[in-house]
Amino acid sequence: MTKVLITEALAESGVDLLRKEFEVDVALGLSPEELLEKIGEYDGLIIRSATKVTAEVIEKADNLKAVGRAGIGVDNIDIEAATKRGIIVANAPESNTIAAAEQTLGLMLAVARRIPVADASLRNGEWKRSAFKGVEVSEKTLGLIGLGHVGAIVARGALGMGMRVLAYDPYISEDRMRSMNVARAGSVAEVLEGSDFVSLHVPRTPQTMNMIDADALERMRPSAYLINVARGGIVDETALYNALKEGAIAGAALDVFKEEPTTESPLFGLPNVVVTPHLGASTVEAQDRAGVTAAEQVAVALRGLVPMNALNAPVPAGEGAEFVAQFAGLCEALGGLLHQLTDRPANALRIEYRGEVANFDTRLLDVSAQKGLLARMVHEPLNFVNTPALAKERGFKVETSRSSETADFTSLVTLRLPSEDGGESAVSGTLVGPRMRPRIVEILGYTMDIEPEKHMLFIRNEDQPGMIGRIGAILGEHGINIGNMAVGRGEPGSRAAMTITVDDPVPDEVLKALLAIPGFSEARAITL
Repeated sequence: MTKVLITEALAESGVDLLRKEFEVDVALGLSPEELLEKIGEYDGLIIRSATKVTAEVIEKADNLKAVGRAGIGVDNIDIEAATKRGIIVANAPESNTIAAAEQTLGLMLAVARRIPVADASLRNGEWKRSAFKGVEVSEKTLGLIGLGHVGAIVARGALGMGMRVLAYDPYISEDRMRSMNVARAGSVAEVLEGSDFVSLHVPRTPQTMNMIDADALERMRPSAYLINVARGGIVDETALYNALKEGAIAGAALDVFKEEPTTESPLFGLPNVVVTPHLGASTVEAQDRAGVTAAEQVAVALRGLVPMNALNAPVPAGEGAEFVAQFAGLCEALGGLLHQLTDRPANALRIEYRGEVANFDTRLLDVSAQKGLLARMVHEPLNFVNTPALAKERGFKVETSRSSETADFTSLVTLRLPSEDGGESAVSGTLVGPRMRPRIVEILGYTMDIEPEKHMLFIRNEDQPGMIGRIGAILGEHGINIGNMAVGRGEPGSRAAMTITVDDPVPDEVLKALLAIPGFSEARAITL
């Protein structure tokens, strides 16, 4: 049975979700050595931030197919090593957005009103009202560097407190910002220079490391405050200490640090700094959401599909993502069908998207088609992570084209595969009905209408009476039950083809028996 290992505390609802389909072991607090010893027997792994999924762990994970991170950050996972092994890595990016945004707003108010030092003073037996005069946030400008999910929630909260919001994010359109009542900045420098409070909402990448350095801090107003609930390392902590010590900026509030855990930063000794130990996601609700989401992502991956939060697989992005994802199974079936209908295929595939599907991000479908096509050409088990790499290794080329127009269907996908003798094979499919069921609608030039199944039979024959009956008789003699059948033909009396779904694989002896009947020119067993 498929096995999942959980190494850190997870919401019970997440554990229960997994146990409906898989065998689940919860082993909290494993040492690195114990994880190395155990990981080989598991198909799925769910972690939080403490477990380190290193290249060494992945090397030992002979059966591992998916790693789920109950949270956003994946610094503790070697994604490159996982990708090379075909292991899907997925996180829970939406789980703590509300918690992180509330932490940001809370820290902003805490540093503006000097709440922590006032609290400590009073607890120390002092009543010094005049010593802790703060500033109001109303009518001030909050500058956001990054306007993703967390930044957008922070912006709404700030606007609700009467603040002006200025944001820099090159990936958000001016129209979108305008609809949010957010002013668009043209650069990070413009945010730093024009804000009373600056809040960071960017990932930690080589490009953002030490983004807020001494030069950036010099651009800020002497009365301004810096807030970082995003990632440690984005702020040069030495430069920040110097700026705070010298009064170059008024204060800072930090939830994250370059090195974690840490208890000895010089910043902790400054009275104009508010610090918390990476609590951005530390709410009951966020932790539960993260656990359930991670469990859902791993379950999807173990079913052989691409989870929507996969970090190293082609997930459809933006508008229409869920619509596009429904075509993945169809494209994989078309790829598998095309390969089994083509003798001596060349290392090239052309994919045509027509109609509604052509208007969206179809990278997932490109890989789905390749996965179906290559499954019988390589020895390695294929998934949505390693398929592109294996295709590249084989020198396999993929070309795509798209058109918003299609004559007969709302959406149509066509795969074309050249053969080494100069010919070309083509298959087409679509999704139909309210349940978006897959349909093969054209095979090798013949119009068909049949839902793909695991076991199929493709036949070419002369267009003459009695051919269907002869096929049924041969299959019946061999105990093979027909599920469905579609017939395509050219001019009456010329050529015809049949696609038949059957309950069991069609053995070679049945194919030979069919081809022994006059009028049958081709019989191929298909397994999808």
